[in-house]
Amino acid sequence: MSTRELDGARIAVVGASGALGSLVSQELVRRGARLLLVGRDATRLEGLGIDSPVVVADVGDATAGDAIADAARAAYGGLDGLVNAAGVVAFGPLVDTPDEVIEELFLTNVVGPLFLVRRLMPLLEESQGFVLQVSAVVAERPLPGMAAYSASKAALSGVATALRTELRRAKVTVHDVRPPHTETGLATRPLSGQAPGLPQGLAPEDVARRIVDAIAAGETDLGAAAFD
Repeated sequence: MSTRELDGARIAVVGASGALGSLVSQELVRRGARLLLVGRDATRLEGLGIDSPVVVADVGDATAGDAIADAARAAYGGLDGLVNAAGVVAFGPLVDTPDEVIEELFLTNVVGPLFLVRRLMPLLEESQGFVLQVSAVVAERPLPGMAAYSASKAALSGVATALRTELRRAKVTVHDVRPPHTETGLATRPLSGQAPGLPQGLAPEDVARRIVDAIAAGETDLGAAAFD
């Protein structure tokens, strides 16, 4: 593993207005990183109190990566890292899950991240930077009543595993993070269905700190056990 200096690093955080994304952003700023805050709600992004450029974009929009790339060049002359903390969830038996919900799960959790990486890779190759995808424990332990969500997160982890080898020569580091259930409130805002009874989740502050530690330390494969 090769370590990475975060002080001065130019990093785009997608989903920065979410519970986990906002905490990852705060932790990166504490370590001296220069951020691009990316999300769908400008007011929430500006309300984070971080003095950074804001990019209003939806991860599922194929042009979001172009907007981030343009903003990174304009603000910082390039980009050293991409943290994708955007995501959606749905619950219930597959037979009861609407087609449009399955489509939204994969657009936000898989297809959009692929769009982002494709468009930002030239900048990341130039800086020998990194990509970090926030997946979930269900990628390694799929759950009944969460088939489509589990499949989308497993697909995202599959992307990271393949890219890690694909981008080795370019010296772009790819991190796949699969935290256990975390108390971000996402389970209370599903696209459809109702969350099953879940045990007390991890504190999002602890998960955010662990994620940033992994970037700095060069840890690329953080399964659920890495958060114990």
